[in-house]
Amino acid sequence: MRPDGRARVTLKLATSLDGRIALANGASKWITGPESRAEVHRMRAAHGAILTGIGTILADDPQLTARPDGIAAPVQPDILIMDTAGRTPSSAAVHADTSRRVRIFRDRDLAAAMAGYDSVMIEAGSAIAGAALGAGLVDRIEWFRAPVVLGGDGLAAIAALGLEQLDLAPTFKRVALVERGRDLHESYERIV
Repeated sequence: MRPDGRARVTLKLATSLDGRIALANGASKWITGPESRAEVHRMRAAHGAILTGIGTILADDPQLTARPDGIAAPVQPDILIMDTAGRTPSSAAVHADTSRRVRIFRDRDLAAAMAGYDSVMIEAGSAIAGAALGAGLVDRIEWFRAPVVLGGDGLAAIAALGLEQLDLAPTFKRVALVERGRDLHESYERIV
């Protein structure tokens, strides 16, 4: 938790070299390799909640469980789904593990959704990534880059921020760079 009482927020991105999360047709499984995906499971286990959006739920139907070393962590992070229209199916894979809470939020208030948690990891599409960055909620970025190029018709990792001045852009400092199989894993901390 941050000194101001709000959750420490990590944005996880898994992209191509050119910052794309999927092909134009939505195909995205798997951009990054197994070593990167294993690290994401370890990261999930270190957070109290995973925040995602209805687009990710409908497109990928992820479990969003923490299975470091292939074994389910004893405590699973809660799942926070931003779903303004209430379209989350009761059959969604996130509901399979009944030991954790799955909370659905009908408004767009990311900060309110994360209230009460020490740490939250965002695993979502470009709209939520952009909204979280634009609102200044992201403290850390964990960026996994695969050695592929998807091109301009691929789906961008971060939606438009509406910036009109460079000095208003969210700024981060790289604090780590690790090779994970064929991928690069970069860690960034926000510069306040």
